[in-house]
Amino acid sequence: MVYKIRIILDAKEDIFRDLEIEANNSLEEFHNAVAQAFGFLGNEMASFYTCDEEWKQDEEIALFDMSESGSDVRLMNETFLEDTLSEQTPKLIYVYDFMSMWTFFVELADIVEKEDGRSYPNVLFSFGELPETPPEKNFKAESSTFDFDDTFDNYDDLDFDENWN
Repeated sequence: MVYKIRIILDAKEDIFRDLEIEANNSLEEFHNAVAQAFGFLGNEMASFYTCDEEWKQDEEIALFDMSESGSDVRLMNETFLEDTLSEQTPKLIYVYDFMSMWTFFVELADIVEKEDGRSYPNVLFSFGELPETPPEKNFKAESSTFDFDDTFDNYDDLDFDENWN
């Protein structure tokens, strides 16, 4: 089976690529195809994130395990498209280069039979040019009960031992 997938840059302008890739490819192979389709070198850290219908981020699927002791983070080279994307769960978030935070919305558009003579992955359609720098993100924190304007005159309200060392 072949997945037809649209990858959209999180930007005000319309910038996207439509790819087709075999369903049994790993997310690492998909990462390489996306990076190439957008003109990235592919040498930066990246992660996919599962998400719900409203694009609320859930589980990370990382390119590399960066923890010191090993963790239970799923890795791209061990995770396959067909196990991640389906008609019931057609969306992922893709973040490339954590210093720049290029963020993309990934959506499964169709599942078709493999065509003889066609090589995969294949860029079906390319729209828009990638800007020189990633679009600005406006990160807003959830409402906080902590007042950062507080002068810290009263340490009794804080939940830590001030003589910790």
